[in-house]
Amino acid sequence: MAGYAVVKRMKAYGVRSYIPEKKQKGRRNWAGKPAEQQAVYQNRRRVRGGYGKSLLRRRGELVERSFAHCYETGGMRRTHLRGHSNILKRQLVHVGAFNLSLILRKVLGAGTPRQWKDLAGTPFLLFIYYLLVGKIAIGSQEAESQYLVRNRS
Repeated sequence: MAGYAVVKRMKAYGVRSYIPEKKQKGRRNWAGKPAEQQAVYQNRRRVRGGYGKSLLRRRGELVERSFAHCYETGGMRRTHLRGHSNILKRQLVHVGAFNLSLILRKVLGAGTPRQWKDLAGTPFLLFIYYLLVGKIAIGSQEAESQYLVRNRS
């Protein structure tokens, strides 16, 4: 449930909030909190409206699906590390790599190493590799023979 103070603060900043709330048991005690009550009720009305529902659908498409993919296909659900901070670091790296693959897919048309293989010989990929590793001279025989993955078809 959206906290009283959060929704009230957002209203004070002039931001129209669309924060979904969980179903609560019982009734709220609004005694002495008319500003919070008004802010929460306005937020509730906006969330239940057409635009609020469309925002929730977009959230499901963009955010929830991405995290579900990372947890299931990426294996984050089965991460066994000691310490909560280490798990958070692992998740940060994993989701960062996922986002990088989305960017590379948009820029290069390939987001995975297998898809890059089909773009073999692309000078842009060699340049990216050089930026990441920084050990080879662009255009050298060593670069072409050792670091480029050739398409074998």
